[in-house]
This record gives sequence, C-alpha cells and structure tokens, in this order.
Amino acid sequence: MTRSLGLTLYALTAGRREAPLPDWPACPEGRVVWLHAPSPGSVQGLVELGLRLRAEAGLAPVLTAPPGTAAPVRGLVVTEPPPDTGAAARAFLDRFRPVLGILAEGELRPMLLRAADDRGVSLMLVDGRAPVFPAQVRPLWPGMTRAILSRFRHVLAVDDEAARQFHRWGTPEEVLAAPGRMEEGRRVLPCTEAERAALAHQLKSRPVWFAACVPEAEEAAVIAAHRAVLRMAHRMLLILAPETPERAAALAEGLPAAEGWGVARRSAEKEADDDVQVYLAEGDAEYGLWYRLAPVTWLGGSLAGPGCARDPFEAAQLGSAILCGPRVGGWGAAFDRLAEARAVRQVDTSAALAEALGDLLAPDRAARLAQAAWAVASAGSEVTDEVVRLARALTSEAA
Repeated sequence: MTRSLGLTLYALTAGRREAPLPDWPACPEGRVVWLHAPSPGSVQGLVELGLRLRAEAGLAPVLTAPPGTAAPVRGLVVTEPPPDTGAAARAFLDRFRPVLGILAEGELRPMLLRAADDRGVSLMLVDGRAPVFPAQVRPLWPGMTRAILSRFRHVLAVDDEAARQFHRWGTPEEVLAAPGRMEEGRRVLPCTEAERAALAHQLKSRPVWFAACVPEAEEAAVIAAHRAVLRMAHRMLLILAPETPERAAALAEGLPAAEGWGVARRSAEKEADDDVQVYLAEGDAEYGLWYRLAPVTWLGGSLAGPGCARDPFEAAQLGSAILCGPRVGGWGAAFDRLAEARAVRQVDTSAALAEALGDLLAPDRAARLAQAAWAVASAGSEVTDEVVRLARALTSEAA
C-alpha cells in the first residue's frame, strides 16, 4: 500500500478534534460485514447486498448511513458512521469488529479506512462514481487520496468515465473495474397465482389501470382522469387503492351518487363485473396482484400528495407501465434512473393524467413503457453477483 506523509499529517490534525460518538447498537452475532451508504440513494442496493451476504456467506451486515435512515428490513443493523477521528474510528471498529468493509459511491473517510486496513479489514468500493471526502474532511495534504485508495482490494466503478476518475486519483489498475451499477434489489411483491388467474379471466379483455396509495387530496384528480378515459373506453376499470383503507367506505358510497358508476369493494368480496367501473382495493397486502393485473399504474401522492408513496420499482418489476406526478418523495434516485431510460410518464395536472392514460390505452405503447421500466429495475443483477463473489473470496481469506 502507498504510505503518505499527507495522510500521516492529516491523522495528527484529526487526532486533535473531539466529536461525540453516535449511540451505536450492539454488535450482531457472527462475522460482521460493514456496509457504508454515504447518501440515501445508495441504501437500497447495499441492503440487498447485505441480505445476500447474510444468506449466502453467513455474514452479519451492519450498515452505516446518513442520520435518520431507518432500517428498511427487520433485523438489519443500521446506524451512523463515526466522526473521522482516530479515537472514533477505533471505537467503531472495537464495537463491530468487521472482517470486510464495502463502501458505495466513493466517499473516503481517511481515519476510519486507515484504521480498518491496519487491522486487516478487507475493503471494497462499489457503485463508484468519483472519490470524494465527507464535508467535515478537508484533504489539504498531498498524497492523501492516493494513499487511501491504495488500501482497497477492489474498486468497482459505475462506468468507464468514473473508472478514469478513480485511476487519475491513484487507484491501482489491477484493482479497478467498471462493471456498472448494482441492482437495487427490491423484493418482487408476491401474489396468489390462483387468485390472479381467476381475476384475469373475470376481467377478460377489459382495459384496466391501477391507482396505488392515493391520498384523499388526490382522489379528485384520479376520478376526473377515469371519467375522461371512460368516454374513450367505456369498459375501462379503475382499481383504486386509497392511502388509508378507511376512505374506501366513503368512496363506495359517494362515487355511485356523484358519477353514476358501479363500485365494488374487495374487502366485501364483491366481483369486478361488467357494471363495475371502480374496484376498491383496501390495504397494501395485494399490491403484487394489482400490479400484475393492471397494464398501467398511477403512483399516488405524486401529484397532490406529499410525494410518491410507493417504490416505483414495485410496478416496474411486475410489468406495469408507470404514470406519476412531479412529487417523487423519497424515490428521487429511482425516478432519475427511470426518467433517463424514458421508462416513466410524468404529468403535472389532472388533465395531463387523463391524456397520458388515454395514450396508454394503446397496448403497444403501454408495453414499451413497461418494458423500459422492467429493464431498469432488473439491471445490475450480474454486478451484484460479482460483488457477492468477490466478498465471499475476501472473507474466505480472512477466515
């Protein structure tokens, strides 16, 4: 590895700083793999990686992430990283004793990485974009970046340009590759196949769209869009899942009086027969069923709500074309990827929603949008497989 006077000088200055330690949880049992997500956008991919390493390599994942990040999976340890001082780095390593560290994007924490490497912790960098330092770290000393990057056993960049950035800053060629981005790793929502087949047979050739997790403030826009589309396709069925199941009773009572529509409630075990224009789905237990049945999905909360309430990749993985408003909520990174691939249709008014929905009545247009979204959702599985393989090899060395 590269020894650096700059890193040594930085360590001396960092040692003079004092910072309170986070309230870390207890160390999980077993051999720990430390995963670090410097931003919310890298959390989901590392969660999937950690779960795979737990299932396939028997490792116990500990994820450090930005303050306020909640554990997305029951039993997964999520906490804050230590301040970048020697004492804090030692305290973190004493608490969790990782055998492997996997960092995303390219954030470099000099004291923590130096201390981990000195203790024999193998280090990997995945989904690398460019080497960067946290806001509180000022890399004033020459050779610091090169000295830190030389401590990684593998650096996997998202593309060739990112790989050139890492090489320019000192990553050795023999540890550098550009396989692309890991998959987001979202679980495919299940459904009962017999139930799906029965409903598909019942609906036959009816056009169907699904409005998922719609807040009360957005119901009027969804209803107006359905009203407009019914003029073009009078057999159109809206499967409507309100944000709160309690709204279903009010909608079941109000829509027939206001619109003259037939309304059936899933919870009442009513069927969506030909005289039903709105089928109310209460709760989120059967979202996997609705995504499979509906060629088009509207993501509620994205137009008149506080932000999109559901992960867009849920629909994408199950072949439903995605419509949404401008408020993406906590799914900004996912929507950026979908937008880049032209795999989502975004609207900003109720009228635009109706127009987009009418356009997607053409099966070939809905299928193209759904296929593009599926390609984005499923991309990166080979990269994740390679990361798992490399991680298992490194931990085998440390056994």
